[in-house]
Amino acid sequence: MTNKKRWYIAGALMLVLGVFVGLVLSSHLDIMSTLPAKSQVSSRSVEVLTQLSDALSEVATVATPSVVNISTTRVIKSRDETPFDLFDDPFFRRFFGDQLPHPNVPKERKEQSLGSGVIVSEDGYIVTNNHVIEKSQEIKVLLSNKRDYKAKLIGADPKTDIAVIKIDAKGLTALPWGDSNKLKVGEIVFAIGNPFGLNQTVTMGVIGAVGRANVGIADYEDFIQTDAAINPGNSGGALLNARGELVGINTAILSRTGGYQGIGFAVPSSMARQVMDDLVKHKKVVRGWLGVSIQEVTSDLAEEFGVKDLKGALVSGVMKGSPAEKAGIRQGDVILQYNGKAVEDTGHLRNMVSQTHIGSVVKIRLLRKKKEIEVEAVVAEQPKKLAEAAQGEEQAADDENAALAGLTVRELTPDLARRFGIAQGEKGVVIVRIEQNSRAFEAGMRPGDLILQIDQKDITTIEDYRKAVARIKAKDRILLLIRRKSEDLFVTIKPE
Repeated sequence: MTNKKRWYIAGALMLVLGVFVGLVLSSHLDIMSTLPAKSQVSSRSVEVLTQLSDALSEVATVATPSVVNISTTRVIKSRDETPFDLFDDPFFRRFFGDQLPHPNVPKERKEQSLGSGVIVSEDGYIVTNNHVIEKSQEIKVLLSNKRDYKAKLIGADPKTDIAVIKIDAKGLTALPWGDSNKLKVGEIVFAIGNPFGLNQTVTMGVIGAVGRANVGIADYEDFIQTDAAINPGNSGGALLNARGELVGINTAILSRTGGYQGIGFAVPSSMARQVMDDLVKHKKVVRGWLGVSIQEVTSDLAEEFGVKDLKGALVSGVMKGSPAEKAGIRQGDVILQYNGKAVEDTGHLRNMVSQTHIGSVVKIRLLRKKKEIEVEAVVAEQPKKLAEAAQGEEQAADDENAALAGLTVRELTPDLARRFGIAQGEKGVVIVRIEQNSRAFEAGMRPGDLILQIDQKDITTIEDYRKAVARIKAKDRILLLIRRKSEDLFVTIKPE
């Protein structure tokens, strides 16, 4: 190697070494300073977004103290399933006494569940879902300030899934009621609750739809649909508008996995508030009644009865002595308007009638033989026997002592078939809700299962289902044939 090349290499090494030493010294002596990156967002945009963020945070901060954590406890009695029935023989009892296991001695186990509630009055009234407190022996309420109270059940209405409880406290922070009838699709809303026991969790979304019915969650449905995240434990929590007003009670999600998938439902405040007022004043919900059987207007029926579109409710029957009969409503009439409001479908009409004050005179526009006429009807209270019968038909297995306790079933309709992905033309009774601690759930049954047989007896209607359940004895093993995703499966359940 020539001397010239050696000098080049030595010079390069010295240069690299000098740069390295310089960087080390500058870092220690803080000679070099990092220049802040220049934001590419305009100051005007930052200001607008900051104001929006502050406003949203203010709504959440003001409303959060009014949402409470609800925990419930109930005692489940079961029987020892030991196979040693011979030990119950008096001969063995003479020698071994009561130390032997007795197969018929009831055992108890406690079950706990979590949910949410909303304080709606300063003196302790709280609105929640019926399924949060249903069948509970003890209800506890935990406030945002960590104080806890035992709550008293004021009343519950399974048909709307609303319940009212009360704690002995004064000066509470109550949420003001908002008008859910003024909600618009796309409007910003907040969901506040206690998902998975995480107290006072706030999520935000928009209104996806209003007036959702035929979802299969409750008997009277007029749900607000939102994409604000709702998870297990959110049930009974608050749905707020941008003014911090209570516009709904979070109730359920539409999910194939059990977790949040972008669609949640809330009972509108207009319905929840009326149910609460009735429960507080009358200890029951007083519902309006016309006395008609109604069905959806399909394309074929619309053509047959001369309906211009698929809105309205077709009268398939009129009860004797009912307000509808007295008003002159006949079988085959199509109800187009109720008290000045257009009837979208059967669920919409049921909700409007049920929320009408008893004794009110309402105008009803009908389509009869392709001509529109108007009649007046005096709304009466729904007869007690009729209300009990309806509840028994649609929730036949919700009785705690029933062999299939924990199941809520409905007769299959086109809407339920679409919801659960059931093929057209199928008949039977479909499971729309199931308690996770029930024997049916443990046996593998799920919402959307179509019940085809019970103990090898065909089930095609709710009446078939009720009769089959009534025949089952306490110690009988139940054999069911269900259809899930076009596949038939046998399931066995041993009731408690």
